[in-house]
Amino acid sequence: MTEPQRAGFRQRLGRWIESPGPRNFIIALILVNAVILGLETSPAVMERIGGVLIFANQLILAAFVLELMIKLFAFDFRFFRSGWNVFDFLVVGIALVPATGPLEVLRALRILRVLRLLSQVRRLRNIIESLMRALPGMGWTAALLLLVFYIFAVMGTMMFREAFPEYWGSLGRSFFSLFQIMTLESWSSAIARPMLEEIPLAWMYFVPFILVSSFMVLNLFIAIIVSATNAIHEDEEAEERRRLLVELKKINRRLEHLEEVAERRE
Repeated sequence: MTEPQRAGFRQRLGRWIESPGPRNFIIALILVNAVILGLETSPAVMERIGGVLIFANQLILAAFVLELMIKLFAFDFRFFRSGWNVFDFLVVGIALVPATGPLEVLRALRILRVLRLLSQVRRLRNIIESLMRALPGMGWTAALLLLVFYIFAVMGTMMFREAFPEYWGSLGRSFFSLFQIMTLESWSSAIARPMLEEIPLAWMYFVPFILVSSFMVLNLFIAIIVSATNAIHEDEEAEERRRLLVELKKINRRLEHLEEVAERRE
């Protein structure tokens, strides 16, 4: 096989392994593998059909390895340019490490293979990419939330330390109490109402913190993620428009060529 033929074969193989058929087959294997790993947690199931489950798990792992080998052959070093390919490579690679002795913990990490759905399903991949794009904005929002936490933690420690040391006895306890209040998990019955019985004006401390942390700052996180998701959709639409423009240019060139041929015949 000559070098151009080999390059053409690799290109066709790469298009095939990325086509909907093989991709949907891998997605089905991932889902089946997830069910198998869940069944392996049941001693009763393992006692009855444990051998079958282990054999099926090995077959599915072999299919994953074969898929990666095909991609490595088809794309060569370009395979590692995609972060999703590297992710798949690491997840499958962990499963190949012998889980014996000190590495016994790796048996539990086999469930990470289910995360391959993130790289195989486009919609899930878009969500992860949206989160990655939103990280810079989320970092500054987290810094703002930390600043709000610090201010209210210092205030709470100074004001309520003597009366309620279990909640506000130190800066660390104040941070934890504020986190519980921010999540709105039993904050009223466990923290606020007992304090209001002794300090009626304590609501002036809680209400502003909840308004700022739970409603304003956390909604900023949501807004940033939504904005990043919209940006990805806009990029996809721009890419689709670019592809259509390229196809239209190709069609236009073909039409011009046909017109030239027709003129020559005349």
